[in-house]
Amino acid sequence: MGGRRKFQGGSNLSGKLARRVFMFILLVVVLVLGSFAAIFAWPQPATASVSGTVRDTDGPVEGALVRVQTTGNHTYTAADGGFTIEGLSTAESVTLVAWAEGYIFGWTEARGGDIEVEIALHPHNTVDNAVYDWEPSSNCGECHPSYTEWERDAHSQAAVNIRFLTMYNGTDVEGNRSRNSNYDTGLPRTRNPDDPYFGPGFKVDFPKRDGNCAACHTPMASKLDADNTCGWNGCHMQETEDASDELPDGVSPNEAVGVAAEGISCDFCHKIGAVRFYTDSVLPDPAMPGILSLTLYRPKSGEDLLMGTVDDVSRPKDSFNQLHGESAFCAACHYHVNDTTEIYNSYGEWLESAYSDAEDGATCQNCHMPTAPRLASGMETLVQTAAWLENASGRTLPAGLGELAERAQRSYFVYPEKGGLYRELDQIHVHDMPGADDELFLRSAISLEVSADIDDGEVVVNAQVTNTGAGHHYPTGSPLRQVLLVVRVTDGDGYALRLLEGDVLPDWAGDAAGEAGQGFVKILRDTLTGEEPTFSHWRMVELVSDTRIPALATRSSSYRFEAGGEGGRESGGAAKVEVKLIFRRAFQQLQAWKGWEDADILLASEVIDLEAAPAGP
Repeated sequence: MGGRRKFQGGSNLSGKLARRVFMFILLVVVLVLGSFAAIFAWPQPATASVSGTVRDTDGPVEGALVRVQTTGNHTYTAADGGFTIEGLSTAESVTLVAWAEGYIFGWTEARGGDIEVEIALHPHNTVDNAVYDWEPSSNCGECHPSYTEWERDAHSQAAVNIRFLTMYNGTDVEGNRSRNSNYDTGLPRTRNPDDPYFGPGFKVDFPKRDGNCAACHTPMASKLDADNTCGWNGCHMQETEDASDELPDGVSPNEAVGVAAEGISCDFCHKIGAVRFYTDSVLPDPAMPGILSLTLYRPKSGEDLLMGTVDDVSRPKDSFNQLHGESAFCAACHYHVNDTTEIYNSYGEWLESAYSDAEDGATCQNCHMPTAPRLASGMETLVQTAAWLENASGRTLPAGLGELAERAQRSYFVYPEKGGLYRELDQIHVHDMPGADDELFLRSAISLEVSADIDDGEVVVNAQVTNTGAGHHYPTGSPLRQVLLVVRVTDGDGYALRLLEGDVLPDWAGDAAGEAGQGFVKILRDTLTGEEPTFSHWRMVELVSDTRIPALATRSSSYRFEAGGEGGRESGGAAKVEVKLIFRRAFQQLQAWKGWEDADILLASEVIDLEAAPAGP
């Protein structure tokens, strides 16, 4: 059955044992000997309000957010740019951070009772500089714990993923290449079974074109403008590009080196300002994949801009962008149409599901970038107890216990030694973005229910597969992916029982072909050659069937087996029912051609032993 992904912080007990023992003893003393009367007697710091104004070079800024950094205490400016923040300590200063659409953050220090304060805002660049030099993600790793998570994420491998490159070039993992197909001439040759074959490839079909794969997989591989359709679509013949000063060279994934080989990097994502959607549609323009549907804000030389989901950063290069917390942020690359055939559309599947409901739903980020603590301490129980004590009393705990309580509810996205501030957990997002290579994550979104019985001398098996947790179809993304429901029934001697009624898996299921069961997969056909299923999704293809499971939907199936084994043995004896739900990243035939070594992932399984009285005379 589906599991659930758990996140845990590490522990570092060795250097702080003595201090923690002391804190534990102190907490026990407070809990056992203290009383809430004593807690309420603790002196509370005096507080007062502070007022101020947010301005830019032209005057007051209306509607700007003003927040006490790392807290929920915030307000918005009036028409004259004025604001008042309540409840600030009169003894210690805090940082007030201001932000408005189109500006980088501004901030000032203040304490309760201060006379009028002022915060200056400066607009960020809104013109994309295509010749910007991308920053390597390792620069981010100096301060951000999320860098090591991103290194494990598929986005960091988008440019060098062996499955992607072998499909693009028509090679296997050893670099052996299939013969050109002549597909680009409109007269593809019939494959000679005696010729070595290493699977399909875009460059096998279109050896003189670059295609548009780079628009999603290697968007930092060129200095082209983000809206240069000719270059990013790579549709022109290379000879045509070479002969014309008007046409830019296409962008080839094979030329991704240096920073471009990082695929989807930290700097790239945090330069995205907007996603452009097709006129009168909630989806991007099908002719504008990836970077072509993105508005990037790459600054001019000597400047920088990074956007994200935290709205109170006291750093002069940063700005808030609500888009980064919305599913629309993912739309440009997680939606692809070839001519009129939809190849994959995880974003559109989410839109059609209940998860897209603004009130009760969930975004892509809720599942693929969940919030999680990164506690530096292993004292989770002690920390949680301190948090309970503070909440129950309604008062601020003394310094030591208060710090523990804070750690229970907060974490950081910048290392403390680099000036990081503890923040509410809903601001801390994991960046390893689990997906098709994460077994626990895959299992957490699917369930299998099986019932079996012997009825009138036949074994009856009923199976239900439910998409319980994916906000899109299961499986989603690449149409190479598939889920197989495999049903096997054997007698007491281990012999397979004959299937009398129910679906069997087709030839494309590989070693499971002919077994009772169902396949949950999108099947495409090559409209020119008739190949089905086709793995060449860059060709002209048409949809044959789509049996994948939509969000929250259930697929039910039933099977009847003869309750007797080989050799005419009597029916009605013992039977073992084995049902497996298997995830495959690609069709087995394709994996064999390419030399990929992606093992099946067992999502769920059920075994039921049946006993029945022998059949009568």
